[in-house]
Amino acid sequence: MPRRLRLEFSGACYHVTNRGNYRQPIFGSGGAARSFQICLDEACTSHAWRVHAYSIMSNHFHLVLETPEPNLSDGMQWLQSTWAQRFNRYRGVTGRPFQGRFFAKPIEPGHVVAQVAHYVHLNPVEAGLVPVERVGEYRWSSLAHFPRRDRPGWLESATVLAESGGLADTAGGWRSYRSYLAGLWETEPLMREKRFAEFTRSWAVGSTAFRAEVRERLDRAEERRERFRLLGADREAVLAARSELWEEQLRALARALGVQLARLPTKKSAEEKLLLATAMKRTTSVSRSWLAQRLQMGAASSLGSLLHRYRASGALERPELRAVLSRFPA
Repeated sequence: MPRRLRLEFSGACYHVTNRGNYRQPIFGSGGAARSFQICLDEACTSHAWRVHAYSIMSNHFHLVLETPEPNLSDGMQWLQSTWAQRFNRYRGVTGRPFQGRFFAKPIEPGHVVAQVAHYVHLNPVEAGLVPVERVGEYRWSSLAHFPRRDRPGWLESATVLAESGGLADTAGGWRSYRSYLAGLWETEPLMREKRFAEFTRSWAVGSTAFRAEVRERLDRAEERRERFRLLGADREAVLAARSELWEEQLRALARALGVQLARLPTKKSAEEKLLLATAMKRTTSVSRSWLAQRLQMGAASSLGSLLHRYRASGALERPELRAVLSRFPA
């Protein structure tokens, strides 16, 4: 039976995790954990992810991330495969370090994202690796990097601080946040265990309204992907069907934006190409390789950075693009 496609849409938040194969301590050495941090930095930069929290444990990792573009699967495939290749090459071994596909649960933005982030930051305490009063010293966690001036741009602090009492993004604010975590840990342990259990067992984490919205999105996505399931497990046929769907969407977006696909400029970073590529990434799960080839925008590996700079210039605030995106929901 073919695997069920994941629900991906612009602005989605997820709790992502995976374990070592046979629960082996794949991050048992500092070098392996540091290598994963480097790969995470590269993945977040190229896929424009925003990470609210992460923790790298001895045999698994946790990520609380937000995807401005619907590219979770593409990014996680790159992250896990790239780290695995480097891990195996350094160790001189072969095989699959991770137990399989990563696990990802949709989580409600705002308060719920912060609650899951607290859980992730307290994970080293739960595992007995550090006492709660030293939780900020666990070096393989986002909490050790948030207070630093040179922290990565993809680390997103606003939600965690706002939902912990409106704390400031300063050294003092992060000391207060660590005290807040200690309070969560030390008071009402039964309630804490119940809350944390929800984060690990629920298929989606959030309010009743949020879960209903996720189910509705799943229903809509399944309607569009029905043709993929009918094709069975034939990989080439599935890829052909996805390309057909992306081509349909590209032509519809081009008409809506007033762009002539047959007369695109040759320049890789032409405005028309950037506009179309941005709209496609916001409304579909299109791969960067397909976009780069179809719009003749150069190497797929550099397309993510190109689109990130385009968005940073304020492109998404343009009235014509916002109007079109409102007509083509993800």
